[in-house]
Amino acid sequence: MRAEERRVHQAAAISDIRISQIFGLQREHRGHTFWRQTGIDMTHHSSATIERTSVRTTELPSGEAVPVLGQGTWHLGESPRHRNDEIAALRLGLELGISLIDTAEMYADGAAEELVGEAIRGRRDSVFLVSKVLPQNATRRGTVSACEGSLRRLGTDRLDMYLLHWREETPLQETIEGFEELKDAGKIRHWGVSNFDAPDMQELTALPGGNAVQTDQVLYNLTRRGIEYDLLPWCKEHRIPIMAYSPIEQGRLVGNAVLRKIAATHNATPAQVALAWVLRQERVIAIPKAGTRAHVRENRAALDLQLSQQDLAALDKAFPPPTRKQPLEMI
Repeated sequence: MRAEERRVHQAAAISDIRISQIFGLQREHRGHTFWRQTGIDMTHHSSATIERTSVRTTELPSGEAVPVLGQGTWHLGESPRHRNDEIAALRLGLELGISLIDTAEMYADGAAEELVGEAIRGRRDSVFLVSKVLPQNATRRGTVSACEGSLRRLGTDRLDMYLLHWREETPLQETIEGFEELKDAGKIRHWGVSNFDAPDMQELTALPGGNAVQTDQVLYNLTRRGIEYDLLPWCKEHRIPIMAYSPIEQGRLVGNAVLRKIAATHNATPAQVALAWVLRQERVIAIPKAGTRAHVRENRAALDLQLSQQDLAALDKAFPPPTRKQPLEMI
C-alpha cells in the first residue's frame, strides 16, 4: 500500500473510532439512553446525548424544518459488490439523525432509487425523501409519469421534495403544473429545482405558482464559490435554502495542503473541514455521498466542527470568494 493510501485509511480508521466513541448507537431502556459501544448511561449528560433531533435544521419557505446535513446518493447503486455497504451506510445515517436522503431517477438509471427504497423500508416516516425529474421528462404529463416511476422504485407513496434536475427547453410553467398536480394527488409534499442560477430563479418565481419553490440544489464547495456573488444572497433574501451537492468536490479537496493543516489543528480530517465550511452558513443544506459507515460517521462529526476566524481567513486566501458574476457551474 502506498504512503498516501495508508494515510487515507488511517485517517478513516481514526475518524471511525473517534466518532463511534462520541456517537455510538443508542438504545432506550426505561427512559435511559445507553451507548452500545461504551455502555455508559448518558441520562445525566444531556449535552453529550446525540438523538435524531440533534442535527441542526433550517427552514423551508413552507416553514418545515429539514436537516442541514443530508445523504447524497449520486454514484450509489452502480456496483452490486458495494450494495450492502451502501444500504448499511444510509441506515446508519438515519440512526445518526441525517434523515434527508437525496436521489434522482438519473442516478444509476434508477438503481440508486431502488437502493434507497431498500434502505428506508420500514422507516419511511423518519425520512425526508428527495428525488428529481430529468428535464426531458419535465412536461406536465411527463413530470407526473416520472414521479410515479420514482415512487415505484423507492417503494413509497410520496416524496417529501421533488426537484427539476436542470432546465432545458420545456417551459417552466409546464413543469410547475406537473408539480402542482402531484401535490394535489398527495404524491409529493414540496417541489424545488436544481442547477438554477439567479436569473432562472427570478424567472421561475415570477410565473404563476412559481413562488412555491422550496429549494435550489446546486454545486457548492470551496472550489466552486461562484454562487456567493448573486444566487446565494438572492436565495437567502427569499428564504429559499440552497442544497449543496458535491460539498467536498467528490473527494478532490482532501489532498489540499491548507485543508490538511487546518484539519490537524482540530484533530479532524480535511473532508470534515471542507464540509464544516459549507455547513457553517445559514440556509445551506449539504448532501455529501457516503458509501460506507465510516464515511457517514465522518460526515456527521463535521456538524460539530467549529472553524475559527483564522481558519476561515486561511480558506478565503486559498479559495478566494468571487468578485464578479460567474456562470453557474455543474458537474
